[in-house]
Amino acid sequence: MRAVTEEWRIPMLNKKSVDDINVKGKKVLVRCDFNVPLIDGKITDENRLVAALPTIKKLIADGGRIILCSHLGKPKGEPKPELSLAPVAARLSELLGQEVKFAADPEVVGPNAKAAVEAMKDGDVILLENTRYRAEETKNEDNFSQELASLCDVYVNDAFGTAHRAHCSNVGVTKYVDTCVVGYLMQKEIDFLGNAVDHPTRPFVAILGGAKVSSKISVINRLLDKVDTLIIGGGMAYTFSKAQGGKIGTSLCEDDYLEYALDMLKKAEEKGVKLLLPVDHRIGDAFSNDCNTQIVKSGEIPDGWEGMDIGPETEKLFSDAVKDAKTVVWNGPMGCFEMPKFAEGTKAVAAALAETDAVTIIGGGDSAAAVNQLGYGDKMTHISTGGGASLEFLEGKELPGVAAANDK
Repeated sequence: MRAVTEEWRIPMLNKKSVDDINVKGKKVLVRCDFNVPLIDGKITDENRLVAALPTIKKLIADGGRIILCSHLGKPKGEPKPELSLAPVAARLSELLGQEVKFAADPEVVGPNAKAAVEAMKDGDVILLENTRYRAEETKNEDNFSQELASLCDVYVNDAFGTAHRAHCSNVGVTKYVDTCVVGYLMQKEIDFLGNAVDHPTRPFVAILGGAKVSSKISVINRLLDKVDTLIIGGGMAYTFSKAQGGKIGTSLCEDDYLEYALDMLKKAEEKGVKLLLPVDHRIGDAFSNDCNTQIVKSGEIPDGWEGMDIGPETEKLFSDAVKDAKTVVWNGPMGCFEMPKFAEGTKAVAAALAETDAVTIIGGGDSAAAVNQLGYGDKMTHISTGGGASLEFLEGKELPGVAAANDK
């Protein structure tokens, strides 16, 4: 990761962190985000495991007794073997250089977990089974929260990726444990995202992509109060194009949001914010990588064709806009990035961000995947581990998982 100058870091988080406590001899329940992609029981991207290590290592060094927990995928309250955290325990053991004992209880807090906790010595680490094996987890029901709390003396939340959800393992449990703090990853996420939005070094540019205007409404609205330039690409751009009277063929469009799009254009003008929309598009005659393609000007997409990516002129326009920026936040791809024919726009934006001197913050999800796949990960200042959580944080919403920790 690129170094950040100290003056830029204004601590944002008025919450107790792992640095405010010593857990020697204490049982510590740590909610991590081990929601990693698995193919045939093998972890294909271990970014989230690596991101959790600093907090775990600090608690081991204190001499705590560490009980890790996380969800994985959506088992919907059933113990699905393919969504077991067993492979995570095995890989964490290798990464930490010490055994992470796996408590294989389908009910999560069961006889294996209780026996393992009972037998712990200072510095030991165990991992509980997937918290979403329990239907109560996502409903934040007290009985499961109490069971989790019964295992520990101290609770640490280091799962930024689920901070926007109020579940048993990240919110409910805090009702039954006195000492509740955040881990290093949570702290870093909030410092970076919070600083970018509330204390940006200017010029401040935000790039929003992805399919839907509806999911980014509050973000667009809030960022127009903060940024110098707002760039809109991805599927959202076609709603703006149609609102301005453009022809968009069969491109993705949310007709309910045409007026909203015009309101945002007007707001940008009133605020003196540059709002950049695509000037050309790569279009296809079917939603497939094998379709016929052409490049057309914005607002001139023929019937039967759909916009799949920004075009080369737009790539240049967007890349130039970040050249002189000092802070850039990017959330959402520029096109159908998963199809090689329509990944060019996203690649161009990622390359421009890799080259700029700005503080660059990638808001999780597809943008993070794109940057990592293209090999630009180490050129960005911060890549968020939470797509939905970073989006809600940028909207200015309070994240339940953060709010639940003890205040300083």
